[in-house]
Amino acid sequence: MRRYETIFIIDPDVSEEQRGAVFGRLSDLMDQEKGLQVVLDEWGNRKLAYEIKKKNRGYYVRLDYCGTGELVDEIERFFRIDDRLLKYMTIVLDKDADLEAVKQEMADAAAKVEAAAKAAAEAAAKSAAEAAAAEKAAAEKAAEQPETESATESAPESKTEEAPAPETVEAPAPAADEGDANGTDEEKEEA
Repeated sequence: MRRYETIFIIDPDVSEEQRGAVFGRLSDLMDQEKGLQVVLDEWGNRKLAYEIKKKNRGYYVRLDYCGTGELVDEIERFFRIDDRLLKYMTIVLDKDADLEAVKQEMADAAAKVEAAAKAAAEAAAKSAAEAAAAEKAAAEKAAEQPETESATESAPESKTEEAPAPETVEAPAPAADEGDANGTDEEKEEA
């Protein structure tokens, strides 16, 4: 058995349901021709290098599988017939693929994905716990803050009360200086 990789481009206007039908047909072909699907990797909508069938974008998919030449012929025949597909290309990855090694590779990849998902879940739980602790600390700080705010509010009030008093005291002093300059009005009032 050989290992192949087929990259194909689906019309971007095709619905997700119709793409699922294409993927289902590929799975059926794998079963009929005794092939093994390793990976079906959807890359999504991307800009095409050049216009194909008056389309500037396409939905890219990579299919990694093991099979015989008959399987490749059937897949490519299906791609030529189906109007939903814009382009395809198949290459040989390994001329003599060991099915047991490929299955082990698939199991290792699945284990890696599970471990990554578990690590992500643990990290999310840890960050949620940290966020909850930070929220609790903020709530405690907010509960303590009104007491300190009332103390700080009273202190500035007393300072603002003291500030106008010196200004009123200073205001008559310049008037006295002006009176000295005039001199006669104040001297008459004092006498």
